Parts: sequence; C-alpha cells; structure tokens
Amino acid sequence: MIVKSRLHNDELIKGLYLVSTPIGNLRDITFRAVEILKKSDYILCEDTRISKKLFKKYDIHSKLISNHKFNEKKNLLKIIQLLKFGSIISLVSDAGTPSISDPGAILINECITNNIKIIPIPGPSAVSTAVSISGFSEKFFFYGFFPEKTKTLNDDLKILSGINSSIVFFISSKKINKAINFLKQNFSGRKILICREMSKFYEEFIRTNIDDLKLFSKELKGELTVVISDRDDNKKSSQKLSESDKRNISKMINKLSTKEIVNLINQNNQISKKEIYNYCLKIKDEK
Repeated sequence: MIVKSRLHNDELIKGLYLVSTPIGNLRDITFRAVEILKKSDYILCEDTRISKKLFKKYDIHSKLISNHKFNEKKNLLKIIQLLKFGSIISLVSDAGTPSISDPGAILINECITNNIKIIPIPGPSAVSTAVSISGFSEKFFFYGFFPEKTKTLNDDLKILSGINSSIVFFISSKKINKAINFLKQNFSGRKILICREMSKFYEEFIRTNIDDLKLFSKELKGELTVVISDRDDNKKSSQKLSESDKRNISKMINKLSTKEIVNLINQNNQISKKEIYNYCLKIKDEK
C-alpha cells in the first residue's frame, strides 16, 4: 500500500503522523513538522508540560492528549476510534523521533492492524546525531536504554561485545557510574563517546578509551547518549594489555593453563597472543 501524506488540494491525509521534535534546541524542527502539528486535531504527548514549551514557541494550539508508557494501553481504543472517524492525530515524544525507546509501538501496531495510515515526519534523532560525530564505524547497532537488572545487563553486554560495529546506548546520567565497570569488563580495547545535552547551551562530548574511563565525581544532568566504537581487529598485534587485563591474568594464573588464559584474553580483547603469553611467563617467574 502506497501512503501519500498530502492530497492534491494540499489537504492533509487522515491518519497518524509520527512527528520528530527537537532533542534540545527548539529551533531544530522542520517547517513541515510545525505545519503538521498546527493542522492536527489532536497531539499525543509523552509529557504535555515539555511539549507545551515547543508548541508555545511555534503558536501551536491543537488539543493535547497525554500518552506515556503508563497509560498508552488505556488510551488505545479511544485514539483508534478518533482515527477511524477521520481525525488527524500527531504523536510526539519529549525529544527526537517518536517510538524510538519511547511510547508509540503499541499504537503503531494497532494502526497497522486496523489499516489506518501512518505517516512519518522525519527530523532530529539523538542516535543518528551521536553516531555522525563519533568518528566510529557508520555501521551501528542501537540497543536503547541500559537494562535495570544487573544479570540482564551482564548477559546483554556480553553478547553485544561480539558485534563488530558501533553500539549506541541511552542511559540516565544518574546511572552512568554504575555502568562504567560493566563497560570496561565487556568492551576493553574500544573507544567511547558520551554525549550530554546535545544541541543545548551546555552541550558536551566526552571522548576516551574505555579502559581509561573513570567514575564521574559530579552527577551529570539529563539522559546521555553513549556510542562505543567497533572492534579494531586490524590493530590486534599493536594493542597492549590493559591494567584490567593484567589483573585478570593474575587471578587466573593458578587456575587455568597458560594456553587457556591466552585464548580467553585474546578472544575478548583482540590482543596478540605473544604479548599475553609473555606476560603469563613474567607472572609465573615472579611467583
């Protein structure tokens, strides 16, 4: 089915519009997005208080409906009925492109089931913005928000560490210190970019090697977009053992054979086997 967002007389087609909004700076919105929002009968907002700041700036007076993860299922029948009766409804998140780690997927799937037109209005995205300035591989995997449970976090990061592409996470600034040790354990030898307050006055980009990443002494604000580099397999022979690797070898030296240690460290960190082997011999000689 081919969906066109306009009729020939410039009247909007009836349906659900997914409208991308600024990730920080309110000027980062398209002319088309403003036009769609003004012509909408209703706008579904993740947080109406946040959305009103944007709407006030652009003189948007459409009716607002609060639609977040705690009430989106409850709202579903009402919204589908409005769409079936011919309403033009826009969906926005607090920032960026709707339904990307934000409410929206449930409504979108229900619209698909009911053959209701869905029209995307492209615009800002924290994911593509962060990847574009990372300097890492343009091939990337987007995970979303860090999981709450430690076991899930451990299991997922272990799997992700085997993916040879850039990896993008969202994480609350309040939880970044908790995540640092897990990142070091699973992504040693790779680089990291931490993006804070993108497009805002206090915009900040922190670039470092994951092995050198330290706990933040002051609590950061807002949500962070984190990009981890792809594995640099071509530099295997030139990579050096990190302090973390050396500590791990010391712990394993009396429990595993030198061959087992070499294979384990080499597999996880892409460091030359010769360097790992020589360090194992050095540890044994010292004992």
